[in-house]
Amino acid sequence: MAHDYAQQKAETLSAFADLQAANTLPDVADLELFFLPAKPAQDWQLLANALADLGFACEWIDADGDDPATLLAVMEDQPLSASSIWMVEELATRAAIENGFTPDGWGFAAD
Repeated sequence: MAHDYAQQKAETLSAFADLQAANTLPDVADLELFFLPAKPAQDWQLLANALADLGFACEWIDADGDDPATLLAVMEDQPLSASSIWMVEELATRAAIENGFTPDGWGFAAD
């Protein structure tokens, strides 16, 4: 089944609008993207390498209780807007899907 980028984009834009309406957001932050393996024991290092080539810092987070194993990809010092988040998210999602992973949301960390 093909990934629905239009739906993912709509969810990102909506989530950002909700965050912006409820909070004072920084102008710049480290964007954190989360990816789950599409099947157990998927080689996360292949995705980490592909994302590193795109400028992401990556970290594998082992499963913990109900939380599944996750690849965390961070793009530092990003302008914080709905469109900038989506541009980075789409780029990373395309690499993730090509390497057997699915997107599982985003967040950000301000300095």
